Amino acid sequence: MITSADATIASSHHEKPAEHLDERKWWMGVLSRAATHDLYALNSFIPPKDSYRLIKKPEIGTVMVEARAGGAGRRFNFGEATVTRCVVQLMSGELGFSYALGRDKGKSEQAAVIDAVLQSGDAYVKNTIFSILKTIEKKHLAAKNLQSRKAAATKVNFFTLVRGDG
Repeated sequence: MITSADATIASSHHEKPAEHLDERKWWMGVLSRAATHDLYALNSFIPPKDSYRLIKKPEIGTVMVEARAGGAGRRFNFGEATVTRCVVQLMSGELGFSYALGRDKGKSEQAAVIDAVLQSGDAYVKNTIFSILKTIEKKHLAAKNLQSRKAAATKVNFFTLVRGDG
């Protein structure tokens, strides 16, 4: 549930150009899907705890997951999923957010700090983090592709033979 405090935090941050929003959407997605051990590669970019503050400490909640029958049918409530969220603010003012499936508070805080660091404007740091995130994304996509191929290998097509009455 989004509270009025969340809305205040979001509205207090200055607007960014549209291209930045697409870029941020990409890195937020990679951070949220990354395995905790993959994010260890970003530890050297995490500033010390005294250089940022927790606006919202990592907290665990649930969200309703919607699905579609056959992937394209009508939507229905599939069930609930556990999500951990966190909001941090660097001393320079940038706000970092994270939402990730699961109950890993450390991952949530780390992803929020990385989000804030990526907004801070240091081109070298940003390019280096992007390089690591692209590697993480490739690893994730390869695992997803392998899983899809394994599932496709077990697919069974049913058909009916019609006998002629002739």
